[in-house]
Amino acid sequence: MHAALFDPAVLAHAEHLAAVHLKLQLGDRVILGVGVVVLVAVLASLACWVCCSVFRLPALLASYALTYIIKGINVLIMDVPQGKVEKVYYQAYDSQILGIIPVSALFIVGVLLIWWYARSNRFGTHIYAVGANPRNAFAAGISPMQVQLKAFILKGIFVGVAGICITLMIASGNPLQAEDYGIRSLSACILGGLGFGGWGNVACAVFGSGFYVLIQNSVYYFFSLLVDLIPGFSVTSYWQNFVSDIIIFLGLLMTIVTAKGQRDALREGIVRQFRRSDRHYDEPVETKKGGDGNA
Repeated sequence: MHAALFDPAVLAHAEHLAAVHLKLQLGDRVILGVGVVVLVAVLASLACWVCCSVFRLPALLASYALTYIIKGINVLIMDVPQGKVEKVYYQAYDSQILGIIPVSALFIVGVLLIWWYARSNRFGTHIYAVGANPRNAFAAGISPMQVQLKAFILKGIFVGVAGICITLMIASGNPLQAEDYGIRSLSACILGGLGFGGWGNVACAVFGSGFYVLIQNSVYYFFSLLVDLIPGFSVTSYWQNFVSDIIIFLGLLMTIVTAKGQRDALREGIVRQFRRSDRHYDEPVETKKGGDGNA
């Protein structure tokens, strides 16, 4: 279930529609355009829910299959990167409140507050239960399809807002902008310790994303420093991406190995505890039998 909570197809379509609708002037039409973007993102997310929950397709397979479908729709609307966002919009997005707090941080805080509210009630508990084992959740009286439906609607809202933020950040429209964001998001989540099957929380995704960005920026500045220090040295962006991807791959490998070791240690601890309990209940019976035999 966690695999489908970020859909690159929905993000690409939301970003593309945001680029179209944010061309409108200030007023109610902007609010209407933003509402249309979020609504379309929710509808695309519901299409993914139908594939995953109704037709029982694997989440990753359904997500990336929809990527190509929505990519075709985006290209029909806008075949090449074009257009621009009005200056007042992206300047407001890039501005700072009181000269300290970026406006973009308010979007992150808003998403975290929504998730905190969902996590603090029964819905958040049901998400973890269904993500861990849908059959056990159903046996406990939880409807997996209803929980997944609510989760996909919430995901559509988040991704719709993310599409608007990307459009304000690049100040133009690109039908293929978010094509590789799916792999990036999954890598960041795994780096942060978020695992498939009900493991982890939103903090794992936040720390993983920060680590992912830190690696990419560090590699970029490292090669820029080499260019300044070594005369005649030059390197293309392909080598920078190659080095950063190697580092991220090693981080993913170590995260998977560490998570497997933690699960094995947890399993062995539970088994050891049950064995101690069995010995504790068996010892009085053996003592009593020994006493009768000696008498």
